[in-house]
Parts: sequence; C-alpha cells; structure tokens
Amino acid sequence: MNNDLQQLHPYPFEKLAALKAGITPPAELAHIALSIGEPKHLPPAFVLRELSNNLDRLANYPATKGLLELRSAIAHWADQRFDLCQKLDPETQVLPVNGTREALFAFAQAVINRTADKPLVVCPNPFYQIYEGAALLAGAEPQFLNCTAENNFIPDYACVPADIWERCQLLYLCSPGNPTGAVMSSAQFQQLIELADRYDFVIASDECYSELYQHEHQAPAGLLQACSDMGRNDYRRCVVFHSLSKRSNLPGLRSGFVAGDAGILGAFLKYRTYHGCAMAVPNQIASTAAWQDEDHVLANRDAYRKKFTAVLDILDGCLEVTRPEAGFYLWPKLPISGEEFAQRLFAEQNITVLPGAYLARETATGNPANNYVRMALVATEAECIEAAHRIRQFVASL
Repeated sequence: MNNDLQQLHPYPFEKLAALKAGITPPAELAHIALSIGEPKHLPPAFVLRELSNNLDRLANYPATKGLLELRSAIAHWADQRFDLCQKLDPETQVLPVNGTREALFAFAQAVINRTADKPLVVCPNPFYQIYEGAALLAGAEPQFLNCTAENNFIPDYACVPADIWERCQLLYLCSPGNPTGAVMSSAQFQQLIELADRYDFVIASDECYSELYQHEHQAPAGLLQACSDMGRNDYRRCVVFHSLSKRSNLPGLRSGFVAGDAGILGAFLKYRTYHGCAMAVPNQIASTAAWQDEDHVLANRDAYRKKFTAVLDILDGCLEVTRPEAGFYLWPKLPISGEEFAQRLFAEQNITVLPGAYLARETATGNPANNYVRMALVATEAECIEAAHRIRQFVASL
C-alpha cells in the first residue's frame, strides 16, 4: 500500500459522527442538518430536461477534453463574469472536470515535482480537506496559514517567510472562503501572482462559491480577473476551479471546470487522460445549458440572502456572528469550544453543525478554528429559521 495513505486525517464528517455517537437527541424535535455544504435548493428544471433528453449519449465514450460546445460555453461565461480582456481559448485554456473536489485533488498530483527538496503546498487554515490530502499523496508537505478575525480571515501573505515561498510549488486559494465567506480583492490576488513569479510556484484558486454573494453589484473578484487587470493575458502560473454544485444546485451532476495557463492545462489534460476521469456526455450537454443561463443563479442568490437575513435577525445579540461576503455558511465565534457546542446542540436541540476545529490544523499559535462552528444554510428557509430559534434558546442556556 502507498505509505502516504497513513498520513491522511479522518474526514471531518467521520469525526462528527464519532462526536455524536451514543447521543439520543429529543425525539419531539425534528433533526435539522446544518453541517454538510450540500445545496438543497431545487436544480434547474431545464438542466434536468437536457440530461434526460440525452441519455442515449451514454452509448458514447466521452473525450477527456470534453465537448467543444461545453468548453466554449464555459469560456464565454468566464469571459463575461470576470470581464477578461483576453478571452479564454476553449481549445487550450478550459478543461471540464467532474466537480472541483476531484480536480483540486488531481491537480496536485500533476503539478508537484516529487524530486524537489521538501516541496510545500501552501493553503489557508481552516481549509477544504482536499488540499491537505492532495498535498500528502503528491509527496509534498502542507503548510497552513491561519485565517483569523484579526486578518479578516484572509492570510497575511506578506508576512510569510521567504524560505516558505522558496519551497512552495503550489498555493491553494479559496475565495470566497470555506468556511468563512471571506473574499479576496483583485489587488490581493495580484500580490500573490507577483510572489508566484518571484518564487516560481503555481496558484490554484478554488472559486466554487463565487456565484453566491450578498450584494448583486459586488460580485467577488477572481484570479483570472486579477491577471486581466494586470494585463497578464496568458494567465501564466494561474488556474481557477469552478463548479455547478453551488452555483446551480447540481452537486450530484459532478460538473465543473478548470481554466487558465494553457501550458499547465496541457500537462493536466495528459494526466487526466491516463487517470480516466472524463465527464459523461449527457452531463456535458446538461452542463452547457447551465453555464448559458443566469436567471436561475439570480434566484438562487436571492433565496440564500433571504435565509441569511432571517437567521441573522434571530441570532442578533446571541452569538458573535456576521453576514459573510459570500458563500452559504455562517462562522460564529463561540463562548465554548466548537466540539462542546456541536455535541450539546445535537443532544439538546437535535441540530447538527460542524466543529470548526475539524476544518483546521494545529499550528505554532494553536488551532484558529477551535471556538467556531460551521453552519451551512442549505436547508429550507423554514428549517433554517426553526434552527436559529433553537440555537438562540440553546445559547441562552449556556
């Protein structure tokens, strides 16, 4: 067996299941799950029709590179969404993938040079667990940069020592952030692009929450947009990851894309050809339709905004929590540890939330997420409101 498998931590939800084991919550209270970031809004009906109408295409082997129609739709969407001066080339700068989770993991396997001396993969802390696992199984060491209230939940990259950047081969970004909802500006992206040029590393920007933002005329910036703002039209060293899971409520479709540096994507395509992870043709056709429509995305954003408003009104003065810039998570600071909060909340109110510490690692200054929990507002509006009332009652009892 691959010895690196021994380095992998249990997934956060395995830890959560162990935390809840043996507890019997009140039977009279219906369970409300705020732990998993799985969208519960209805998928767009027209996308499901496209999927159904093309099931006969399952008779065809899909090409790893994907259909030109899909790559063209993705390129057009990204050009428009991020106001790119240099339009993406669907032939060389866009690659469909089976969701960002699969692609973020595979990307490290293709990018990391195992023969280098102690390669590093730098990522935020807390973080999406895939970044760490991808680093370890690619033969690299993860380097965690704490995201705290003091730095507005975006690492202070200017304070990272030069020796870290010298060993860095891959930098994972997550903006909007999971779990904090923090959004990087174009200027902050540009700072990192300059560091990537100076120290010769690749930037992988996980932007799968980019379409769930609070203010309709303040869409989050992206890494390719920052490149465009710099006049960096080849997107050198920069790759972005996007998904239909959150944008279009299609987590089961497993559909996303990577885009950016043509040289890197050419090598990644070669890796994926051997990996055997082409997207099924019906999924590609349905995905093309999804990327070509914005009306359902507007409705989706509006539904989340209403839930945030309702829940935060109830929790006002109860927990130290604010409306995030983007995403669908709340990240409240707690008067007790996140583990104790989650365990007792389940035992007393039959609500499941995820302890923040399960999404982070210990560093020299401790675990930055110890006194937090992640609450995913993915349930119905009525369930989220009910959960907020129960949480307020629970906090009052602490």
